[in-house]
Amino acid sequence: MDAIRNPYVPNAGAAPPTLPGRASLLDDFNVALERVRLGRSARSLLPYGLRGVGKTVLLRRFIKDARAKGYLTGVVEADDRADFIATFSEQLRRILYELDTPSAVQALAKRAMRIFKSFTIKFGLDGLSVDIGVDAERGFGDSGDIGIDLGTLLVAIGEAARAQETAVLIAIDEVQYVGKPVFGALIRAIHLATQESLPILVVATGLPQILANIGDAKSYAERLFDFRKLGPLDYDDAREALVAPALAEGVAFDEDAVARIFEATRGYPFFLQEWAYRAWDAASDERITLADAEFGESVALPMLDDGFFAVRYRRCTGSERQYLRALAELGEGPYAARDVAALLGKPLTGLSVMRDRLIKKGMIYSEEPGSIAFTVPLFDAYMRRVEPVFTATR
Repeated sequence: MDAIRNPYVPNAGAAPPTLPGRASLLDDFNVALERVRLGRSARSLLPYGLRGVGKTVLLRRFIKDARAKGYLTGVVEADDRADFIATFSEQLRRILYELDTPSAVQALAKRAMRIFKSFTIKFGLDGLSVDIGVDAERGFGDSGDIGIDLGTLLVAIGEAARAQETAVLIAIDEVQYVGKPVFGALIRAIHLATQESLPILVVATGLPQILANIGDAKSYAERLFDFRKLGPLDYDDAREALVAPALAEGVAFDEDAVARIFEATRGYPFFLQEWAYRAWDAASDERITLADAEFGESVALPMLDDGFFAVRYRRCTGSERQYLRALAELGEGPYAARDVAALLGKPLTGLSVMRDRLIKKGMIYSEEPGSIAFTVPLFDAYMRRVEPVFTATR
């Protein structure tokens, strides 16, 4: 069929035509937006789940909805190789410029800018504030305690936003990469802003290990965040994700083709889009058949192996790949870490450092003590394809 009309979106983070299975979460987020804008309390949202469940897509939808309601937004993608505070501060700087408009309440925005300058000087980021045209606010944002200073800064920004009858959304993707001390400081800062009922709302998305980071960071984190676990779509929602975009283009989707794609992808939204995109291209008329779905899979899987899966595989050292291959030998997971150690013929304690490295790289996660699983769906099958024979030693 016409490739230009292909409605499916096989790109990571790109919004598909529909978001089935996520309606209740979107509704709850919009309620939170309205409450915060009116100066009423609302918990920050934190959807979490494996790769491919649509966390980034959902986050972008949150940002779009917030901007439609007049929110100022700061968007940060955390990275295990970048300085989160520097990236975060850059977004706060942009919000401050938006708040610094001629008005009767401009003084509060100027004060927030002075505190921002104190903050950036104290934490070695003064290049971000060199051109904001204010002096530092001595005694505010410059204690050297990141939790206190970040809280002071967020409160000042929240006060300026409230005075101008606007609100601020801070969106953080891949939040599991924020180090525990900094994450603890961020939670403390959000807590301070929440106590003052300031119009600041935070949304964050991350892998399942964020639950452990949250618990270690601050005991009251569970009262600040509304945690939502995102998983694969059930059959009905997956069917809607496949059928509805095709129908909008006047194309029918055979039921056995839907069933085949659902079985192959296990309902994970990213893979649904990839399989459907290839099946559309394979179809010869206004109908997607089982044969088209099977041909689409024969195209999609090698492309994922060479790109989506391989990018993650190549980040790992030889010994880390051996660990992942042992986990793949067991299957999809989760499995006990001691079972992986037994396959490798090594003591469990001797593998703890490697296991921690793989968690930090976002390759595996541990939702419960002693349990591990891949963060990427279908990765166990990929490991068996790329390394067909498992050996305990190299």
